Amino acid sequence: METKAVITALAALAQESRLAIFRYLVQIGPEGSAASKIGEHLDIAPSSLSFHLKELAHASLVTSRQEGRFVIYTANYPAMNQVLGFLTENCCGGNACAPVDACCEPATSSN
Repeated sequence: METKAVITALAALAQESRLAIFRYLVQIGPEGSAASKIGEHLDIAPSSLSFHLKELAHASLVTSRQEGRFVIYTANYPAMNQVLGFLTENCCGGNACAPVDACCEPATSSN
């Protein structure tokens, strides 16, 4: 992924509402959500939501499709993974990085 595209994606996410929208769409999964449901869930006015979704689409972080009279938005997982890959490229000075869960102690149950 080119540096300019990564900067555009990070700039789009550097706003509270857009970050919340993107995280919500990532959590929902590949089926996505209608714009109206996104707005209801996150308590964002339709005019603001439209602007934020446009910015996320411009950064290629979300895609949309028409389903009847609804526009369904979905997180663009390949683009998200490219941004993450760009950020972690050459991680740890070229040494193999430990898996994330290796850094955390598993929860223990008390019996």
